[in-house]
Amino acid sequence: MATRIRLQRQGKKNQPFYHIVVTDGRAPRNGSYIERLGTYNPLTNPAEVKINFDRALYWVEVGASPSDTARALLRHEGVYLMKHLRGGIAKGALTENDAQRKFDAWKQERESKLNNIKREAADAERKVIKSRLEAETKVKEAIAAKVAAKLQAAAEAQAAKEAEAAEQAAAEAAAAEQAEGEEAPAAEATETPAE
Repeated sequence: MATRIRLQRQGKKNQPFYHIVVTDGRAPRNGSYIERLGTYNPLTNPAEVKINFDRALYWVEVGASPSDTARALLRHEGVYLMKHLRGGIAKGALTENDAQRKFDAWKQERESKLNNIKREAADAERKVIKSRLEAETKVKEAIAAKVAAKLQAAAEAQAAKEAEAAEQAAAEAAAAEQAEGEEAPAAEATETPAE
């Protein structure tokens, strides 16, 4: 039986999620499998890969042939590096401590690269949020300026109407006083002859 390490597609349409499985090479893509080694989520940034390292290393060492994508994922997780280092141990070129030290150094470097990618993604997201906030603030300020201008124009119009009304009232009061002033001498004139 030719064993293969490959991906089983799961997830909704346009939202792929994969299980990394060991299966018979003749089995269908989402058919039965021998063992599930882990998961792969390509939608996150960086892509999230969770693998049972020891079992993946075991299957690679016993001759399971991975698909191209599965091979890339196993390389990314360091399974092939450990296989190579174990080969060096078997030949006597390395000791186990040297191999473990090299693997740990590689793992630390890879984690720092992943952290840098995550940090850059977070910074880019913060910049986008900041630029959106600034644009929204500018729009709000422009709207506030328009509203203030409208309110000021309305207040000026109201003040003009009040001033006009006050002038008209003053003119009417002056006209009424003038009319009273003219009526008073006429009333006096009419009263004097009667005495």
